[in-house]
Amino acid sequence: MSGETLNGLLKNGQKILEQSGIREAGLDAWLLLEYITGKSRAYYFAHGDEGVTEETACRYQELIRKRAEHIPLQHLTHQAFFMGYEFYVNEDVLVPRQDTETLMEAALELLKGNKAPRILDMCTGSGCIITSLMLEVPEASGIGVDLSEKALEVAIRNARELGTADRTKFVKSDLFSAEYFSKKDNAEKVTGYDMLISNPPYIPSGEIEGLMEEVRLHDPRMALDGMEDGLYFYREITRQAMDHIRPGGWLLYEIGCEQGKDVKELLEKEGFIKTEIRQDLCGLDRVVLGQRPLLQEEKYV
Repeated sequence: MSGETLNGLLKNGQKILEQSGIREAGLDAWLLLEYITGKSRAYYFAHGDEGVTEETACRYQELIRKRAEHIPLQHLTHQAFFMGYEFYVNEDVLVPRQDTETLMEAALELLKGNKAPRILDMCTGSGCIITSLMLEVPEASGIGVDLSEKALEVAIRNARELGTADRTKFVKSDLFSAEYFSKKDNAEKVTGYDMLISNPPYIPSGEIEGLMEEVRLHDPRMALDGMEDGLYFYREITRQAMDHIRPGGWLLYEIGCEQGKDVKELLEKEGFIKTEIRQDLCGLDRVVLGQRPLLQEEKYV
């Protein structure tokens, strides 16, 4: 044994994280202890004086040291929870955020009544959006697109581990540039997707240096950088979206909290109707959505 106890490890870990300016030091210290020991919080409260092995103490202290360097907790545990599902994550993907669940709620609402929708997730990253949609809509099928090969490896792993790989295809592409999207025998090219959903990079390039260390130093820059004004990917996707969404289908975006008006105008300029801005739980603009008109309506848009 190391001479350390569960209680001693936790208190020391919390102290180190507090001194390093970690905002939720107590919670992170506990989550790392739970990850290393496999012991629940209830077990800890009942057996806090229990000794731990030297190996356990060393592993925990090493993770605390890394967290004190502002490496994201999820990169250390390789676990992130989204929509109630556990996803594998690493430094090659953006860690799923609770904010994005607002996008998911809007998507699921719009998919009601569509028993077997075809869904395109642009800038898929970890695959948390497309995989969660496959889990929530069991007859759905989907495509996840990303330019990063390493991100796609993570997305494919998540689809396999969560049992949706048979209904999900992943494509490496710079938005719609891949040959896959121009094939004449591509069923989706002929009939269109019921939904195009995206949480693209949307932080203006000049603002990235001001982000918290966990994001600025450890999230992949290509998952953050929305170019000069943060709207580059919204423009490019929206400009081509009508070619890939079926009449009556939907385009949904997660947005930065000050981008709602601009992104909504982009959709309207391209002919989308029923455009709407939705807020997250904090009351901040978080989602913009719009519908491709039915064919008979397009003549009047």
